[in-house]
Amino acid sequence: MDDDVRGYLAELVDRARAVLGENLVGAYAAGSVGLGAYQPGRSDVDVALVVARPLDGAAKRALVERLRHEALPCPARGLELVAYRRDVAGSGTPEPGFEVELNTGATMPFRATYDPADRPAADGRFWYALDRSILRQSGLSLLGPTAADVFADPTPEDLRRLLVAALTWWLALPTPPGDGPAPGAEDAVLGACRSLVRCRDGVWLAKVDAGRRLAAGQARPGPGRDDADLIERSIAARRGGLPPSGPEARAFQRRVLDEIAGAH
Repeated sequence: MDDDVRGYLAELVDRARAVLGENLVGAYAAGSVGLGAYQPGRSDVDVALVVARPLDGAAKRALVERLRHEALPCPARGLELVAYRRDVAGSGTPEPGFEVELNTGATMPFRATYDPADRPAADGRFWYALDRSILRQSGLSLLGPTAADVFADPTPEDLRRLLVAALTWWLALPTPPGDGPAPGAEDAVLGACRSLVRCRDGVWLAKVDAGRRLAAGQARPGPGRDDADLIERSIAARRGGLPPSGPEARAFQRRVLDEIAGAH
């Protein structure tokens, strides 16, 4: 994590505490920051706030206004912030369960969602429980108890269903026609790698680290020798190389989906 992000997170926590007061139980850096894989210019800043009691409409709106990019410029591509009640964070529920969600940044479309029921189903409702699982393992505490003391994993069966839903959602996204390099295909491949490593090995890794683990384990069932080159090209694309084609990425995602869907 660079100094700009560190300073930004400190100010974000101060502002959140000014709005929420003693209701704020904790604040946690998630995503690439929590996993130690933050990449300037590419990564988002992901933050989870945990509160003791439900937030009323005024508190939700005040939090959004104090933390949106126009009020607190985000040094990354954008901020993805979600607030949860502590009982929800520790429940292991597969449901979204958030109090308020904010997406904001210089290159990120603004979105504020004040109720999980308002989250469009087409945008995916699986993200939240998966994020909470990553937080339990690797969340960086900015305020309050450790993340492992606050967040819970879904059950193994719920986790499998969530991973299947995530891969199905990715596969439904449109891709450029033809067999040429497809921008974003590298993230589709590496995201599938992360899901498969979690399913096989029970650990969340950063996307690139998950890709490297799978590429190195070529003798294992599922994605193996034929996919190692695809994974390596996807990793190189995050450093400026050419991404794989859309059809290549989709074929890999389908193989991963088949393995996870068949896991018991």
